[in-house]
Amino acid sequence: MADSPKPSLPNFLLSVKLKYVKLGYHYLITHFMYLLLVPLLAIVSIHLSTLTSQDLINLWNHLRFNLVTVVACSTLLVFLGTLYFMSRPKKVFLVDFACYKPEDSNIVTREIFMDYSTKAGTFSEENLAFQKKILERSGLGQKTYFPEAVLQVPPNPCMEEARKEAEMVMFGAIDQLLAKTGVKAKDIGILIVNCSLFCPTPSLSSMVVNHYKLRGNILSYNLGGMGCSAGLISIDLAKQLLQVNPNSYALVVSMENITLNWYFGNNRSMLVSNCLFRMGGAAILLSNRSSDRSRSKYQLIHTVRTHKGADDKCYSCVFQEEDEDKKIGVALSKDLMAVAGEALKTNITTLGPLVLPMSEQLLFLVTLVARKVFKMKIKPYIPDFKLAFEHFCIHAGGRAVLDELEKNLELSEWHMEPSRMTLYRFGNTSSSSLWYELAYSEAKGRIRKGDRSWQIAFGSGFKCNSAVWKALRTIDPAKEKNPWIDEIHEFPVHVPKIVKIGNL
Repeated sequence: MADSPKPSLPNFLLSVKLKYVKLGYHYLITHFMYLLLVPLLAIVSIHLSTLTSQDLINLWNHLRFNLVTVVACSTLLVFLGTLYFMSRPKKVFLVDFACYKPEDSNIVTREIFMDYSTKAGTFSEENLAFQKKILERSGLGQKTYFPEAVLQVPPNPCMEEARKEAEMVMFGAIDQLLAKTGVKAKDIGILIVNCSLFCPTPSLSSMVVNHYKLRGNILSYNLGGMGCSAGLISIDLAKQLLQVNPNSYALVVSMENITLNWYFGNNRSMLVSNCLFRMGGAAILLSNRSSDRSRSKYQLIHTVRTHKGADDKCYSCVFQEEDEDKKIGVALSKDLMAVAGEALKTNITTLGPLVLPMSEQLLFLVTLVARKVFKMKIKPYIPDFKLAFEHFCIHAGGRAVLDELEKNLELSEWHMEPSRMTLYRFGNTSSSSLWYELAYSEAKGRIRKGDRSWQIAFGSGFKCNSAVWKALRTIDPAKEKNPWIDEIHEFPVHVPKIVKIGNL
């Protein structure tokens, strides 16, 4: 029997060469101005070296007899310099942030979730099985949290319990933040609280003002109904307010309320929120004081807000039954993914020129011209955002969203780890999930001075919002206090596609 031909191996030499060719291209384009200036500076230096002392004396005499011109030019330079420094945007610093970690008594495992759903007595057998299969594929772990009202038998969703949950989350995060920063409550001049589904009267922001005895002239805002992207909307609003209020601190509180938003019906598209959303919140302290730069963690570089219209049907979910095994896969509806994709594309188009190196912008421009002007049938060029950012914090809304972003942005498992581990450990905590993800990177010791982090949030409407942060110092996990520190050695963990829940 003749020997079968050996399987051919890829041409590693060629792939390595292409890798270095691309790296060389990015280095050349990125440092083009420096490479151009070096020979020019060399020529100027050579020319200056030929000047004699008599040449310098002649130049001084020329300027001395043209005093009016010299004074006019100097005045103009001083005026333009003053105008520039007065008109440029104020720098916004993130002094620190804190994420709320509930008590162990609030832990809900997958088995506890199904047990309480069964004891609620409102779900049909078919929908109990449906929730079980969703939970098995959700990517959530065994230590997510529910408020006390939902864990009672029978559940007790009322206004009093909802306020109790809100106070527990908000005050818990703010207390920790004030302790970490040493800032007094009276020094806070701006307060923004965002909670999409729970909008009581008096407002949540009023609850914070009264509890901490904040000053009477504080600028207080309460944002509701903006979905999971409201956290970055609050950051953008705080940035705008800090531009017109000098020497100020801005406190941003992002959370969602579960108590009054637990669904007891049998509409399958609404049951998904029960399976994914969990208790959590974050408090963030921003400052425009230049004196705070040395002790702040990050500087806010960019914020981008995108709002794309969508029909009500885009908020539902599609549940597909697959083959004879009748496995139920959960995915966002095609309409929603299309709208989300458009919102993300618009967001990226706006943000790209601000953050991408010139090499990537040139490749994108060339591809765009080839497709639109010369009608060439080539794929759109997807910029390599890994050249612009070291860390990615993508809203942990669900496994499907993370899978799509990982594929479309060509991110690695390492880049997706903070988002996937946040979904696994804390579930979908709505607008605060981005801060649990950044806290994960800090606890892992990944944040180095100069690193750039990109936060991407999706929300109802349909909105896609971005924030770009630059680390002002290397974060030492040994000196940090955040919800991951005590257990960070356990992560990352492998999250199977399906985790079976035993019969109850």
